[in-house]
Amino acid sequence: MVSKSAVILAAGEGKRMKSQYPKVLSRVLFEPMLDWVIDSARACDVEEVCVVVGHGCDKVIEHLDERYTPGKIRTVFQKERLGTGHAVMQAEEFLRQNIEGHTLVLCGDAPFVDARTIRDSFAQHLADDASVTVISARVVDPSGYGRIVRKGKGIKAIVEHKDATVDQRQIDEINSGAFWFKTRDLIQVLGTLTNNNAQGEYYLTDAVSGLIGAGKTANAFIASNADVVLGANDRVGLHAINEIARNRIISEHMQNGVDFVCNDGIIITHNVKIGCDTMILPGTVLRGDTVIASDCIIGPNAVLDDCSVGRGARISHASCKNCTIEPEQNVGPYEQWIDGHKVK
Repeated sequence: MVSKSAVILAAGEGKRMKSQYPKVLSRVLFEPMLDWVIDSARACDVEEVCVVVGHGCDKVIEHLDERYTPGKIRTVFQKERLGTGHAVMQAEEFLRQNIEGHTLVLCGDAPFVDARTIRDSFAQHLADDASVTVISARVVDPSGYGRIVRKGKGIKAIVEHKDATVDQRQIDEINSGAFWFKTRDLIQVLGTLTNNNAQGEYYLTDAVSGLIGAGKTANAFIASNADVVLGANDRVGLHAINEIARNRIISEHMQNGVDFVCNDGIIITHNVKIGCDTMILPGTVLRGDTVIASDCIIGPNAVLDDCSVGRGARISHASCKNCTIEPEQNVGPYEQWIDGHKVK
């Protein structure tokens, strides 16, 4: 079995969020962006995960110990924010523990890097016997993103927007900020990075350039999901990401036979399962590991958190947490149930 590990960059402060919490703990559909990224990596049999933390590291570590088995997610501290390459340097000891394997580098504030993209990009990475595989995407407006400059079957360079020529700015394939590396090659090239640039930072894209310059195989995997590049720098951007996630999940349930007369105020987190011919009415919030059988009517204004709902149940104007709703049972209006007991 090929050994895989992941380094997730999560040291950003995110001042424009104007929050007491680090940026990676900003929530998309009630879950921190960092959790979306970790869960996608772990879903692809990535054995070990190391999170590079910085500002607000105590809050991030506390959250990780609450959300996952304590100590299962490793952390390293980036005291100074000196670029993405510098962040990965802080994890060198972690990298050396998997020196003969492969390392996935992800951004902790890019919640739409999904398991399928990670899995398929790794398959290409192995097939190419590549030292590095950049996860890329084709977008309508590539402004501000690094462009993937291709050469033959591989890539020639990643060129930042500000450094791109007129012709290079016409390229619509962009760098997502996610990479697969042969771990040994990554460690070797990290030692060659310099900060001889206007920002005085060490860039991970320079590691890609270094590997190309050393004659190593470098390629890019084009994700079918262009949203892998999306992040949020402020509350407006965070709201936009929430809307994308909300509408995507509702659309997936529709395709699986769930009925939505109108999706106003409906929020469904990504672990929720709903049977066909169930109708979800406006104002409904479904969270956690909620499972709803077929032929139910949920809503309007129902909130279910970690609940199991039997076939044909009706829940209206009610809140339920950690409950089992029996088949054909009616709950509401104006009832609250917690741990299987009616509160009011």
